[in-house]
Amino acid sequence: MTQAQESVAVNGRKPSYKDIADELRRRIRSGAVPAGSRMPTQAKLAEEFGVERGAVRQALAILAQEGLLVNVSKGSPPQVAEPAPGAEEPQTTMVGLAARLVDAFQAEHVTIDATSLTSETLMLGLSEPLRLIYEGRIRPESITLRVLLPSSRINLAFPVPAGDPDEAGPAGDESTVDEQVHARWLAQRNAQGQVLRHNLRALRTSHGIDIDVEFRALPFTPPMKLYLLNGAEALLAYYMVTKREEEIDSEKIHMYDALGAESLLFSFEKPAGPRDEKFVSESQKWFDALWNTIARPLTLS
Repeated sequence: MTQAQESVAVNGRKPSYKDIADELRRRIRSGAVPAGSRMPTQAKLAEEFGVERGAVRQALAILAQEGLLVNVSKGSPPQVAEPAPGAEEPQTTMVGLAARLVDAFQAEHVTIDATSLTSETLMLGLSEPLRLIYEGRIRPESITLRVLLPSSRINLAFPVPAGDPDEAGPAGDESTVDEQVHARWLAQRNAQGQVLRHNLRALRTSHGIDIDVEFRALPFTPPMKLYLLNGAEALLAYYMVTKREEEIDSEKIHMYDALGAESLLFSFEKPAGPRDEKFVSESQKWFDALWNTIARPLTLS
C-alpha cells in the first residue's frame, strides 16, 4: 500500500504518536475518512506506520479528545464522529481561537503568525494549550511566534474618541481625550504582549522547549485580525467598529472601538480544498511581505 510506505518515516525517523495523530486528523478533515465510517484496526494502523500499538492508541486518544473519533475504548475500531450541529459555523474569536490553537500545538514544531490590534485574544487563547503542556498531555519541540501590532507612533483609526477630530486639544497636551485613549490602548498593547512573551518563554526553562517570540510594529491599524497556524490554517476575524462608552482616568469617554474577542472567526484550512489552500497561501504571503518590508522592530515597554 503506497500510503503506508509513505507514512512509515517522518524526516527519516519512525513517526511518533503525534505524527500519527496529525496524519489521521488530516485524513478525517479532508474527507478521505468520512464521518460515520470506522478507522482501520489498531493492528493495521501500527503496521502502516511501522510502530507499536501503544503509539497508535495514544494517537487515537488525542483525536477522541478533540471530538474527531468516538468509541475509541471499545473493542471495535473507533468511528469518525459526525459533525455536531452548527460545528462548521464560525464562533467568536474568544471561543474559537483556543480550540484551533490546541490543534496546532499537536505539531512537533508549532508556528503562529498573528496580526491584530492587541495580543489580548491570543494571550488568552494560548492559555489552553499551555495548560495541556504543563499537564504533560502535549509537548511540541519548538514554538515560533511572530506578532504584528500597530506602531505606537501612528494615529490609530480606532480606538479614537467619538467626536470631531478638529476639536482635539494641542498635540503636546497629554490631558487631551485623544491622548488618553491612545495611552490606554498602548498600555494594553504592551502589557498583554509582555505577558504573552513571558508565558511562552517560561516553557524554555520548565520544559526545555525551543521558544522564539518576536513582535514587529505596523504603520497602520489592521482592519481585521489574522492568525496563521503552522502554515496550514488561516483564521480571519473582522474588527467591527462601534461606538461605546469607556471610563478612563475616572472620566467617561465616548469612543469608536472594536471588541475583537466578540468578532466571528472564520477558518480556512489547506486540506479543505483548492480554494482554502489558496487563501491560506496568499494570507501567509501577505503576512511575510509585511513582516519583511514595512514592519519595524517593536519594543514592549
